[in-house]
Amino acid sequence: MKLIKEIFNSPTKKRLVENFFSLSFLQISNYLLPLITLPYLVRVLGPEKFGLLAFYQSFIQFFYIITDYGFNFSATRDISIHREDKAKISLIFCTVMIVKTILVLFSLFVVTIIVLTISKFSKEWLVIYLSFGFVIGQALFPRWFFQGVEKMKLLSIMSILAKLFFTVLVFIIIKKPSDYIYVPLLNSLGLILVGIISLIFVKKSFKVKIVKPSLAELKHQIKEGWHLFISTLATSLYTTANSFILGLFTNNTVVGYYSAAEKIIRAIQDLISPIFYTVYPYLSKLVNESREKALDFIKQILKYVSFFTFIISIIVFIFAEFISRIVLGNNFNNSIIIIKILTIIPFLGGINIILTSLTMLSFNYKKEFSKIIINAGLINVFCAFLLVPVYFAIGSAIAVIIAESYILISTTIFLRKKNIFLF
Repeated sequence: MKLIKEIFNSPTKKRLVENFFSLSFLQISNYLLPLITLPYLVRVLGPEKFGLLAFYQSFIQFFYIITDYGFNFSATRDISIHREDKAKISLIFCTVMIVKTILVLFSLFVVTIIVLTISKFSKEWLVIYLSFGFVIGQALFPRWFFQGVEKMKLLSIMSILAKLFFTVLVFIIIKKPSDYIYVPLLNSLGLILVGIISLIFVKKSFKVKIVKPSLAELKHQIKEGWHLFISTLATSLYTTANSFILGLFTNNTVVGYYSAAEKIIRAIQDLISPIFYTVYPYLSKLVNESREKALDFIKQILKYVSFFTFIISIIVFIFAEFISRIVLGNNFNNSIIIIKILTIIPFLGGINIILTSLTMLSFNYKKEFSKIIINAGLINVFCAFLLVPVYFAIGSAIAVIIAESYILISTTIFLRKKNIFLF
């Protein structure tokens, strides 16, 4: 508590507070806007079409992770360290954007091969390519840059614009189940538009110049982001992959029940992410200055996050049926049990993001971080392939909980070995 008081009495106070509230406002909009469209979409599209979209969106999510390549961590850290050096910032910016462009083209090539060779994907090729616009939009949007320079207010404004674009047009255009094709189109257009606007803004407002990076610079950024990319890819194996695995063994309707429940839980879990994105750039510098102060700061955050997420999980479990009725309607009664099973995820996930993304990355345990997340992803996939054929959506939910529990246990053991005691 003493350290937190010191921080908020220091010159960093204004920046941290502004960043926190900007990201909180962004996260509330990310939470509320999808919850506004979700009840409408599930009622208009029904479980079958909603599940179809969820299946192919989970497929496209893998390519979003490829193009992101961990830059939201590695490039954020580079920009944060060199934020006063305009030439260095320009070099980092151009290097990252070139790598992202290469990854987008590679991803598009792989998607095309899959569409041309696998019938399950070829029959819904239009949904897949329209959904791929999400990958392009996210690649264009330099979230990592805004985080690095700690201009979260700008990040919030840009992101909310994309969400509002999608939200308004959903109510105008989507009127019947056959309109499902327009959902990925609207989502992609909003992100691409905001991505282009944000790039122009970065160039003009931050005086970023277009420079040609050397091959060594390209290799450096690829190397820096590698372990974070692998861990993020592995994370998707116990977050977004479950809808995909469920779709391989069951049908779109079952995927719809599971995906609708999971969206509610993930939206609740994401409420704590402003804490991480606000604190991470600052903590990255604090670790280099004082290990003891950094640990004390993390302990305080962990205490409050644990309490908050525990209360939230209890409330959601108690009111799961009410939440399902209000948000999803009567056609999604099968989602209630999934919501109840997954209510522990905000609690486990809240603790895990502090132990892994905040603590291990700040202390530069990137390799060990990657190993833990990879193992968790593999455990989830293994459990899902065992449980889904027998228990369907319930098996998928149980697999996620097993993976999150593994992360908590293994991370705690690792940190104790490094004499980092947070509990």
